[in-house]
Amino acid sequence: MKHFFSLSILFFLTLFTNAQTQFSGWLATFNTVKTGKKTSIHADFQFRTTDEMHRMQTLLLRTGLNYHITKKSTITAGYAFINNYKAIGNIDGYATEHRIWEQFIYAHKLKWITINHRFRLEQRFLPKSVIENNELKNDGTAYANRFRYFVRGILPFKSICKGISNNSFDKGAFAALQNEVFINFGNKDNVNGETFDQNRLYLALGYRFCKRFDIEAGYMNQYINGRNSAFINNHIVQIASYIRL
Repeated sequence: MKHFFSLSILFFLTLFTNAQTQFSGWLATFNTVKTGKKTSIHADFQFRTTDEMHRMQTLLLRTGLNYHITKKSTITAGYAFINNYKAIGNIDGYATEHRIWEQFIYAHKLKWITINHRFRLEQRFLPKSVIENNELKNDGTAYANRFRYFVRGILPFKSICKGISNNSFDKGAFAALQNEVFINFGNKDNVNGETFDQNRLYLALGYRFCKRFDIEAGYMNQYINGRNSAFINNHIVQIASYIRL
């Protein structure tokens, strides 16, 4: 994990100098609700801004059904609704993307750190936007596939202070470090024409109030590979909650 983060940071630092810079704010809540011994519902809701936090960039609503194979591994399948801000020339508006997605999560511990690995596949139905009567309208969809690999580590501060590793982390402050890489495959021309889509590197401080509720705030660097090598370096302040019922 340490080498993965180090390589990611070094690679993307070499690219940031040629990227367009933006600043954004994201609000998110990630929720899991048990429905049985082996099943639960996943639901996350995200609100993202653009134009120096003056405009809504994205409204994302995602849900899925989890099957917990073991305490360490979970598979999920679900649907996502994404409403994105889009501009063509001087005309702007919102366009809706629909996604079907599947994922596998594996969790384990490394001394005091809890680590989650997430492997996600997405079948994306992207809107084809056109200008009609000086308005942005959607005319059909384009299909694309994407693979995402996500790794996240949580380090409780009380473990550092006590110098011991507990089997469970029930309450207290923590630090979180994560990275996610996005890879296009199949129908790449419907996205940016490239295999590499984007990378998200994130560092946060949070507090676990109980086993069921966390809240955190942090900084994310989102590096996007746009069309025609139009790289975007997005600096994001994110506030997120995690609810487990």
